[in-house]
Amino acid sequence: MRILLIGTVQFSYDVLKELLTLPADLVGVCTLKKGSQHSDYADLSQLAEEANIPWRYCPEIHDTDSLAWIKSLQPDVIFCFGWSRLLPKEVLELAPFGVMGFHPAALPANRGRHPIIWALALGLQETASTFFFMDEGADSGDIISQKVIPILPSDDANSLYLRIKNTAIQQIRVWLPALSSKSNARTLQDHLLANNWRKRGPNDGLIDWRMPATGIHNLVRALAFPYPGAHIIFQGSNVKVWKTIETTCSNQNIEPGKVVAITSDGPVVKAGIDAITLLSTEPTIKCKLSDYL
Repeated sequence: MRILLIGTVQFSYDVLKELLTLPADLVGVCTLKKGSQHSDYADLSQLAEEANIPWRYCPEIHDTDSLAWIKSLQPDVIFCFGWSRLLPKEVLELAPFGVMGFHPAALPANRGRHPIIWALALGLQETASTFFFMDEGADSGDIISQKVIPILPSDDANSLYLRIKNTAIQQIRVWLPALSSKSNARTLQDHLLANNWRKRGPNDGLIDWRMPATGIHNLVRALAFPYPGAHIIFQGSNVKVWKTIETTCSNQNIEPGKVVAITSDGPVVKAGIDAITLLSTEPTIKCKLSDYL
């Protein structure tokens, strides 16, 4: 089975590395040059080059040259992992087996953008690793493999990202042989159970101290590395907040955003409910008791 891989994030890179260890006939790789769109960007070209696999930068996957190049490779199936844009009908119909997509959420729930970030920010207790056949919708095609993944209280974006990746690699080892023999089962998605998460923007990462401490803590761990970090504005400067812990504060007469203690771990800031200790910021905040952040 001739496979063409489309991708441009760390997950795409790790899948390519895994496929190179399996009985998989990789005939081409489409990737992107570094840009601002992906916090977890990875260039697949060097790995493809080392493995003698034809590759191409495809800023527009459906332009005439890219389509002609893909057609010339005669792929039986296309894997599109980490592309963050819909594929047009011309690409979806290029390979006889179709196009395989991946979404780190429990489809049909939580389709759309930034699934790891939203799952953590919303305080969900589980997510999933889902492979599906792509159609012209967003994350709406038939599912071929889905594994539920618990979200631990200790998780941040990086730890959850890694656990999803490891689960997905195990899934590939199972469904790839079945796909080659056309024996894999397909499960239709119930679109009535679907919701779509929107694209986040910089303001979604701005900490509002009126939020409960739990909500602030979830936002910080959602935007941890490899993502751009939650942030506050302190003394006119943007400060990244990388790590926090929730702290009990029963005094209801203190306004949100006020520094209520300075500890060896970091400043403690009153939230809408309870308080937050800032364990790691960039740059390090130099504040004093009773300052407002």
